[in-house]
Amino acid sequence: MKKLYFVVGSQDLYGEECLRQVAADAAEMAAFLDDKLQELVSVELLPTVVDSETCIKDLRKASTDDDCIGVITWMHTFSPAKMWIKGLQELRKPLLHLHTQYNEKLPYDSIDMDFMNLNQSAHGDREYGFIVARLGIAHEVVAGYYKNESVLKKIRQFAEVAKAIDYSHHLRVASFGNNMREVAVTDGDRVESQIRYGWECNYFGIGDLVDIMANVSDGEVDEKMAEYEKLYTMKTDNVSAVREQAKMEVALDKFLDKNGIGAFADTFQDLHNLKQLPGIAAQNLMAKGVGFGPEGDYKISALSAVLMKMSESRKGATGFIEDYTYDLTEGQEVELASHMLEVPPAFAATKPEIQVHPLGIGGKEDPARLVFDGVTGDAIQVTMVDMGDRFRIICADIELVKQAEPMPKLPVARIMFRHKPNFRIGTEGWCYAGGAHHSVISTALTREDIALFAKLTGTELVTIGEDTTEADLLYLGDRR
Repeated sequence: MKKLYFVVGSQDLYGEECLRQVAADAAEMAAFLDDKLQELVSVELLPTVVDSETCIKDLRKASTDDDCIGVITWMHTFSPAKMWIKGLQELRKPLLHLHTQYNEKLPYDSIDMDFMNLNQSAHGDREYGFIVARLGIAHEVVAGYYKNESVLKKIRQFAEVAKAIDYSHHLRVASFGNNMREVAVTDGDRVESQIRYGWECNYFGIGDLVDIMANVSDGEVDEKMAEYEKLYTMKTDNVSAVREQAKMEVALDKFLDKNGIGAFADTFQDLHNLKQLPGIAAQNLMAKGVGFGPEGDYKISALSAVLMKMSESRKGATGFIEDYTYDLTEGQEVELASHMLEVPPAFAATKPEIQVHPLGIGGKEDPARLVFDGVTGDAIQVTMVDMGDRFRIICADIELVKQAEPMPKLPVARIMFRHKPNFRIGTEGWCYAGGAHHSVISTALTREDIALFAKLTGTELVTIGEDTTEADLLYLGDRR
């Protein structure tokens, strides 16, 4: 199980009795946090930092422990911050500064200087906060009594984001084919992606997948078909087209497993020797947490995998989508978002149907795909773009809504949503910020989750929501 290390600061000026109490209190707090976070991570206490050497050992251990996803620090007493410098310079994991106390209330009738010196978080955390700021370390600060639900909620959020960052730094992305020809926004600096987010994105020829498909057995296809029939409603007589998707998914499963890959991108401009463009194959893999990006969009493929990991302990849907078309009835504007085939079934309001229809792009046989209407509720839309000298995340608050009328001639999965605070500001803001047409939509995550991810990864963030005004549009573009 992944873990957070709990590192508590003190010093040796107050004597051994004080340090024994610090250690006992810290152990009790670590056990409490471990219990409250057990569904996400374990919490493990490290030795109290009383000098530079201990700090170095603690934070070096956190940095080199593959099971550690982050560090929580707290100053029980005053802890001179120069002793933290070298250790913090060693730290390579997300950092949370918990500004709290062991005691909730002051013992007004018995408080003395010994109590003041032992419970000196107001002093120690400010000293520590200065050195973290002075070193320019990206971190989260959570203030309040550690047993309060509001504080625990913020710590849980940190754990979820840290877990996603850890996953991100081990993520391998396969690009079948290159970026779609002449398209700008889906492209990006793959070297910088790996430096900043850990994404190892490499090219693979589509022939690598075709070779595996050639050796998929009928029994393996039968097993995958049984899975489809259990999960989805078969609404086609063209079973051979569905079996082709099943074969493709089995092959993709083998390819991803063999190469340790958690996300992939393809392009309809490179389908040599494939009979169909991936449809159900991609959709069903997304349902299992595999990231996907069409048209060679490796960034959205990786980002969707990371955000699905971030949201896996929450209720709601998270996955890839593409902006498509609008209903511009004044005052009631809505967007219809979809894709040619690959909308994840996490967004299905009812049991998805397997259908087979012609696809007017790619030049291949009619592909099988899942068709459904989307869920409703508050959500966020998130994308990532490469601004040349930095990556930028754009996050917008939206509302998923029920489609106003049936769409009997649109045989693809789709969702509809309203932009916040309204259509004009929402879409103008997105365009000013350079937002892409590929994004990740989530009813499980919030703008605050994305802001924390951006903070801890040093990524520029632009947000759009109910609090965005027309005046804000002046500042949403390129900030150079």
